[in-house]
Amino acid sequence: MPRLVMKFGGTSVANLDRIKRVAKRIGVEVARGYEVIVIVSAMSGKTNELVGWVQETSPLFDAREFDAIVSSGENVTAGLMALTLQEMDIPARSWQGWQVPVQTTSAHSSARIEAIPTDNLDAKFAEGMKVAVVAGFQGVSDEGRITTLGRGGSDTTAVAFAAAFDAERCDIYTDVDGVYTTDPRITDKARKLDRIAFEEMLELASLGAKVLQTRSVELAMRYKVKLRVLSSFDEQTDTSGTLVCDEEDIMESNVVAGVAYSRDEAKMTLLAVADRPGIAAAIFGPLSEAGVNVDMIIQNISEDGRTDMTFSLPTDQVLRATEAVDALKTSGNVNFEKLETDAEVAKVSVVGIGMRSHAGVASKMFAALSAEGVNIKVISTSEIKISVLVDRKYMELAVQALHDAFELEKEG
Repeated sequence: MPRLVMKFGGTSVANLDRIKRVAKRIGVEVARGYEVIVIVSAMSGKTNELVGWVQETSPLFDAREFDAIVSSGENVTAGLMALTLQEMDIPARSWQGWQVPVQTTSAHSSARIEAIPTDNLDAKFAEGMKVAVVAGFQGVSDEGRITTLGRGGSDTTAVAFAAAFDAERCDIYTDVDGVYTTDPRITDKARKLDRIAFEEMLELASLGAKVLQTRSVELAMRYKVKLRVLSSFDEQTDTSGTLVCDEEDIMESNVVAGVAYSRDEAKMTLLAVADRPGIAAAIFGPLSEAGVNVDMIIQNISEDGRTDMTFSLPTDQVLRATEAVDALKTSGNVNFEKLETDAEVAKVSVVGIGMRSHAGVASKMFAALSAEGVNIKVISTSEIKISVLVDRKYMELAVQALHDAFELEKEG
């Protein structure tokens, strides 16, 4: 029998009515002849509530107990979903991470999946089980302790199950109806994409598009798992949602697939740095050790043995970065005149696999921003992405201008 993985996020299973609605959707796939593996998140708000209880009880908590408590939200949803399906006369059983088992590393709160043996579920499917409802976000370590997978863990669980059980597809149900060319809240011209390549989705996810987590997209790309993102609140058709798939599965598409943005960016510049071999390592090594996630980097041409070094970073890491840079100056490891910080910038990016074979994307992007009077502060490029830093007050204008310039409201 063909297998299908369906993942439902917290808003999709927020209460008993929504669980019943989701169960009907699962029933449709069972009627189509699928053996279904359902991955569920905790009910909306439950995980945060559990985290709050842990922090209130023990501010310096034991990570093993934290995982034991926080993973319980998914167990409740899995049990309720299995009961709801049984009431509909669909043979279903709930499974916790240790029962499958989902074998993970021992890094509590950020464990990584190492293997998912299929024997236990295969045996139950052979006995007539039609739906396995698996608690997402959790696994079991070699020591036999419950682990959790960290941010986006349920999406990652779903993709890992699809790979392990050779599922036809992995459907991720969420509160949006697919992947859009940009945020529909910024421009009403945003269009839902029917298909998007793994690489494009990976770039959009890393740039702040919150539809999918980068970990799950990376896993899907590695194991060539077809992902479909769709809404659990809309009526479903065969064209619902967005299919995230291999580049070969997409016919000719637009040069640019989407415009992404990140609002919470900052720019720091070290002015008149004494230039010498190894200066970049001397600056960015300590920043990395301080936990600063540096993104875009620009170094000016050296003049009179001095250069300017500019980099971007998340706004919530500015304080940490400032302390690390000040320590470098105090220790004498890096000689520079002044540190300038601009915490009022945003990153705007265009992404598309078509850039590999089309010239002129950058010039078109810069011309569109220039026409709107938007000044570019920093530029970085990769094979399928061009990112710029602009003043935050112009971010929405920049997104709208680029969406129009590349005519993303039109299909490829």
